[in-house]
Amino acid sequence: MTTRRTFRSAGLVAVAAAAALSLAACQSGGKSAASGPERQAAAASGTTGGGSTPVGSSTIAADKAADKAADKAATGVRTGADAAHRGGTPATTAKTASQARTQTLPDGSTAEIRRLGDQHYLARIVHGGSVLATLETNGADAGLDANDMFIVLTLGGQLHAWMGGGHQGPGTFELAGGWKAKVTKTGELRYRAQILGNDGAVDATLQTNQHDVGLDANGVYIVLSAGGVISAHE
Repeated sequence: MTTRRTFRSAGLVAVAAAAALSLAACQSGGKSAASGPERQAAAASGTTGGGSTPVGSSTIAADKAADKAADKAATGVRTGADAAHRGGTPATTAKTASQARTQTLPDGSTAEIRRLGDQHYLARIVHGGSVLATLETNGADAGLDANDMFIVLTLGGQLHAWMGGGHQGPGTFELAGGWKAKVTKTGELRYRAQILGNDGAVDATLQTNQHDVGLDANGVYIVLSAGGVISAHE
């Protein structure tokens, strides 16, 4: 029994000596060993490259805060393509278009008038929540014959509407304000109206091209429909 205990003790001493030699060899590896996988593993486990000293908790917190700030900045960036995909309205469009104003028309419907730009206006004729027609000025006055209700939208954004008073062309007709209109047919849904002054001279011309047209003739509003009906009001 005594001999067996002595043998085990000697074995333990040999193991301890071998461990000490291994530890000394690792510590004497120099900078090249420290820069190898062992150092990377130590860094990943939160220790410094020189030994088992833990990295300070303040350093870890600072790194995490920096990473979080970078992630937040990255997710906050929106490119122009992103904005277009989201359907966002460009700032220039928001500045150009104005809010719509409304005007009640003689037949009880409503005109929603919006300025799109310089001498550029859009009017939507709405009844019962439905858009019945639109008029748009883009370099010229606009007109509409809406079932014997005539509408003129001017380049200045003014809308004038009245009921009745239409004349079916072709022919020459007396109009409001002392004007005369000589209406001729030029094709399918195509009519021309020459607006004549007191001396018989042609002061303006309206030409339909499959859609109604309108004119502000010095405060007298004239509509010529694609069907050849002309009406004026002041």
